[in-house]
Amino acid sequence: MIDKTPHIVIVGPSHPLRGGLATYNERLAQEFQKNTKVTLLTFSLQYPSLLFPGESQYTDDPKPQNLTIDIAINSINPINWIRVGLKYRKLQPDLIIFRYWMPFFGPCFGVIGRIIKGNNYTKLVAITDNIIPHERRFFDRPFTQFFLNKLDGAVAMSRKVLDDLRQYYPGTPVAKNCQYHPHPLYDNFGDRVTKADACTRLNLDPNRRYILFFGFIRQYKGLDWLLEAFIQFADSNEDIDLIVAGEFYEDSKPYLDIVNASNQQSRIHLHTHFIPNSGVADYFSVCDLVAQPYKNATQSGVSQVAYHFEVPMLITDVGGLSELLPHGEAAWVCKSNVSGITEGLNAVFQGDNIAYIKSRLPELKKQFSWTSMTQILTEVGNYQ
Repeated sequence: MIDKTPHIVIVGPSHPLRGGLATYNERLAQEFQKNTKVTLLTFSLQYPSLLFPGESQYTDDPKPQNLTIDIAINSINPINWIRVGLKYRKLQPDLIIFRYWMPFFGPCFGVIGRIIKGNNYTKLVAITDNIIPHERRFFDRPFTQFFLNKLDGAVAMSRKVLDDLRQYYPGTPVAKNCQYHPHPLYDNFGDRVTKADACTRLNLDPNRRYILFFGFIRQYKGLDWLLEAFIQFADSNEDIDLIVAGEFYEDSKPYLDIVNASNQQSRIHLHTHFIPNSGVADYFSVCDLVAQPYKNATQSGVSQVAYHFEVPMLITDVGGLSELLPHGEAAWVCKSNVSGITEGLNAVFQGDNIAYIKSRLPELKKQFSWTSMTQILTEVGNYQ
């Protein structure tokens, strides 16, 4: 008997690779698996060690038992791309979904996609985190163009990226068949825990209030601005501390110099290591505010974690952040500079602003559905 169950392949990071992209792709696969057969096609080599900025590309978490994961792609080996492409051209999946977040992967994904398209059956779409990368290089445009040329459609997770697709690549089919859908909630980190229990595990004082900076530390995320702003803010807000939770993806010295030159070292808690999925709930359960002081951005997975745990946010007025985080409702929006962040911190902690935003989050977060994300990918892919 022929199995007519649709087959979807999601191309991008997944176990044993770590980080938000892998977490997202695995959660998306779980949602699709309610109705379809799903394969996660991931990397045997994602980045050469020379190019990887962190300590490790791999997680210590166990492999998800309910997911089919094919560890096959070598991002720098063209012969491997041909082999992978031929394998999946023969398998004839109904839909291939590429997770596209940086131009480095344009040649790899582009070759694989072109070969698969040779079966005249499989549809190719992309989830685009960024089209114009945060840190630009000379090869960005040609690599992205090469990848996009053979796609049947795309879903952008911010209106900024949707506009970029249409503006910078108007001649591609994907520019005519692209839609917007916000980043769904990261709802796979469990529920909130008590602040007392989380503080015990994190060696923090449960009697204090906390601002949280969470995620990989890169220049465009503005941690240096947040540190300088917090140092000014802390002088008149003596019961509030700052937690920095995440691994440095660049030189740590400029950040540590800011901390060490201040008189607030004891109130800045540096948990600057990779935070495994099992530890995420603790950080979002102890904090009163999640700060995203980005210098430029399209959208952020950290916002969707904060939404899930119903933690108010402070964001800067850049990129697509405020699309999903209305000022005074889900977040406090401030100017993208040190003085703007300082003013924002002072304002959001005044009166009942934190309490009001917290009361609004349960209703606002209902719009970020994994079911609707799978529906729009199916629509853009037009494979049924």
